[in-house]
Amino acid sequence: MSQDSQDGAQRPENRLADESSPYLQLHRHNPVDWYPWGPEALETARRENKPIFHSVGYSTCSWCHVMERESFSDPAIAEAMNRGFVNVKVDREERPDLDEIYMTATQILTGHGGWPNSVFLTPDLKPFYAGTYFPPEDRYGRPGFASLVRDLEEAWEKRRTEVEGQAEELTGAMRRYVEERAQPGTAPPPADVFERALTGLGKRFDTEWAGFGGAPKFPTPSNLWLLLAAAEGGDRLAPAAADMLHASLDQMARGGIFDQLGGGFHRYATDRAWRVPHFEKMLYDNGLLLEVYAREHGRTKDPEMARVVRETVAFLEREMSLDGGGFASAIDAETEGREGAYYVWRRQELMDVLGAEDFEFAAPLLGFAGVPFFEDEFFVLHLPERLDVQAKRRRTSREDLLAELDPLREKLLDARYQRPRPLTDDKVLADWNGMAIRGLAVAGRLLGEAGYVGRAAAAADFVLENLRRDGRLHHAWRGGEAKVPGMLSDYVYLVRGLLGLHRASGEARWLDAAAELAEEQEEHLADGRGGYFVAEERDDLLLRSKEVFDGAVPGANAVAVLNALELAAATGGEAAQTWRHRARAALAAAAPLVEQFPDGGRAMAVAVRRWHETAVEEPVGAAGGSVADHQEEARRAAAAAAADPDYDSIPNLTAAAVQAVAAEVVVEEAGEDGWSAFRLRLEVAEGMHLNAAEVDHPALVPTTLGMSKGELRRVEMPQGEALEQGGETLDVYRGEVEISGEVRPAAKGVPYLLLTYQACDDRRCLPQVTRRVGL
Repeated sequence: MSQDSQDGAQRPENRLADESSPYLQLHRHNPVDWYPWGPEALETARRENKPIFHSVGYSTCSWCHVMERESFSDPAIAEAMNRGFVNVKVDREERPDLDEIYMTATQILTGHGGWPNSVFLTPDLKPFYAGTYFPPEDRYGRPGFASLVRDLEEAWEKRRTEVEGQAEELTGAMRRYVEERAQPGTAPPPADVFERALTGLGKRFDTEWAGFGGAPKFPTPSNLWLLLAAAEGGDRLAPAAADMLHASLDQMARGGIFDQLGGGFHRYATDRAWRVPHFEKMLYDNGLLLEVYAREHGRTKDPEMARVVRETVAFLEREMSLDGGGFASAIDAETEGREGAYYVWRRQELMDVLGAEDFEFAAPLLGFAGVPFFEDEFFVLHLPERLDVQAKRRRTSREDLLAELDPLREKLLDARYQRPRPLTDDKVLADWNGMAIRGLAVAGRLLGEAGYVGRAAAAADFVLENLRRDGRLHHAWRGGEAKVPGMLSDYVYLVRGLLGLHRASGEARWLDAAAELAEEQEEHLADGRGGYFVAEERDDLLLRSKEVFDGAVPGANAVAVLNALELAAATGGEAAQTWRHRARAALAAAAPLVEQFPDGGRAMAVAVRRWHETAVEEPVGAAGGSVADHQEEARRAAAAAAADPDYDSIPNLTAAAVQAVAAEVVVEEAGEDGWSAFRLRLEVAEGMHLNAAEVDHPALVPTTLGMSKGELRRVEMPQGEALEQGGETLDVYRGEVEISGEVRPAAKGVPYLLLTYQACDDRRCLPQVTRRVGL
């Protein structure tokens, strides 16, 4: 993927020249003395007692390219980097385990995350400073990278004790964050978690343009899984869920986020109306959405859902397929430094290709009848209205309208082929290929396309042959080399793909391969308390985490549960009992987080519903021993929390956040119905403020109140006061704050309020904390 200089001269190469990652190859001519992540870099940092600059990105990341051109190609900046640091470049798609750990550090320090992720570490891998994109010089309200490098080098040389103290403090906060999220429950979450997650999602539904939230707008497959599960369930939740699902899929299919010429989905839309995408194309989006659209066609028989399926499969075949059967990872958003250049059109370009008559015919169909809306010069092709609506207006059928339109789309696609193509990241990832295998298998089964099932089988054969080495699944493959031991996402998504392939083809070999991989997953990644770690224990990992919540893809622990239940249904007998026990253990391990934050774990909510529909409770706790033993352990923990709300604090940033707010609750006598009025009084430390209950900024955490071991109602959160900061007006709580409502404790267990807030001063925000306030 990398190119030499424009004048054809060969530029010197650094250590990244020998790496297989296309993203690392893009940096091989930088004057920065880059190391790939590995023993040589880490040993050099320890031996020379130098801090590490840990730079993480991926090949289709626009701002990663910008920083590469602006800073990493600058000889003066590179000289300062080489003098003061051991510089390590990481492809986040090769090492998502590393990316997750150090993205946590960035989010704690800055309140947001993104790529490139720029983290400075001590030689023992503890972060002390972090951010995302930095311009070369001060601008955009960000420090320039040149001055940042000089300042941090000076801090390391002259104030090392202070720097190492900050690193210890931040690492402690990260460790506590990971440990708190890994504390298991004693039983799977109740069935109402699914409805709560659906209710929360419904509140974010965009009634005008569908999808959820405002701009930017993402496909978010976990949202679609939740809606599909409700719509396919046929109960009272189905009608509303079905309406939101179909409206969202229809708007996405008609928007610029779907490539109306070549098929396939771009990463996300930059606007509410889905018209202007961020133009990179990722295999994971297309594999996951392929399955969703196929299932929606199976549910509704809407021909537009089938059209999207067929055009997405055609895109995967044409642009993402590799020799041997595997799928490439991604296609870049920019061409020659211009975002979307391959995909957008000037009016005259459209006229030149189509001619005046066909231009007039296609313009209202493909969204270029009005004023250019991308960079004031270009159109992004989209369908302003459904094809059947357009056909009715023209007094023809949808099929006849498509028959007229398709040759014009082919003309435009052929013309687009003459443009310089964006770069393709051709590494093969086990998890993303698993998503494509599942999507193709489901599409083939539901649309009656045997060829799709055969294509899924070819990809599965490729992954099992090339990424399974020495009895172990690996994460990434390129140029004949399999790299990085498989992580949880690799196992669960490949197993899910193989299970879909087994159902579509009836071939027992796919079920056998799925069960074998699931056993391998258990051996390397299982937590004895239930659920699974992101990655195996390794010397180069600062922490070992478990993730329950969803991200760009549905959470891997949720997929592990769904796989186990699917394996139980496919096997029967004693094997089914084993799979169900593992599903139960993983659900119980996730229960505390999912019950408290169902909006964060919508895929897990789907798994909870599936469990309650299919599984029989077993008399064994999630971590071994009797249920009574686990209940007693939970009771002791709850009693400790109620006695001391701060019992779980640690001497770091989290402790500072706890100490910023004093909390006291007054509860009146209960009425006959068991409900009691309460007043929760907060005193916010001088110079600090909390974000109010209603905040508009996506990076800020609102103040909320929940309940453990009981119920809340009629909660009244106070209005915030206006605070001018950084050119913005924020709603905040300062000084004395009172929250009131009614509470009804559960019959068993020690009840406590759960107060979630983010404390800030005029310089920074501390980590979000959830305080337990005993009743």
